[in-house]
Amino acid sequence: MLLLAHRGWWRSPEEKNSELAIRRAFDAGYGVETDLRDHEGRVVVSHDPPTGQDHIGLDDLLAWYAAAGQPGRLALNIKADGLQKPLAEALARHGVDRYFVFDMSVADAVGYMRHDLDCYSRVSEYEPEPSFEAQAVGIWMDAFVSDWIAPSDIEGWLAKGKEVALVSPELHKRPEDDVWAQWRETASLASDRLMLCTDFPDKAARVFGLSGD
Repeated sequence: MLLLAHRGWWRSPEEKNSELAIRRAFDAGYGVETDLRDHEGRVVVSHDPPTGQDHIGLDDLLAWYAAAGQPGRLALNIKADGLQKPLAEALARHGVDRYFVFDMSVADAVGYMRHDLDCYSRVSEYEPEPSFEAQAVGIWMDAFVSDWIAPSDIEGWLAKGKEVALVSPELHKRPEDDVWAQWRETASLASDRLMLCTDFPDKAARVFGLSGD
């Protein structure tokens, strides 16, 4: 299992998606989940619609990741349509190949697949079947209101040849300890095709006996 620090490894809420949190995660060997939007002609890191000028640019993000040796994976949550071309160009420019994109609309996902970008499709209690299973490199397994994901569900997708990224319960304001204890029973826990997206990467590293990469 690889770890994805949700919006970087932040220690206070105001650090989310900041340079400090993102570079701290990379320096610790963790991958990062972060959000991309367009803003005044640039692709920037921002969960909410951006205002002003104080935003991390896509090139900065990829440069930091490449300089750190591409630890873990880079999970790019697509928050706006039409970012395929600048993203593909930036990934190539920085030589970044340990990434995936997810959470875009189905119509927008078609453009990512046409650009040969690695895409994940989501499975949740509301989406039992992924929208583009055949084309997806991996499955983003989310649990919005209930802890429904069992080791057998995880193994099922891995057996189909998919990578799997698990959304940890604390991202939806539920306790993580019991779920993590259950997920520790996953037979393929050591696989680097399995990832955990968490607000607590340091705790997860201890619980699962992992490093970031």
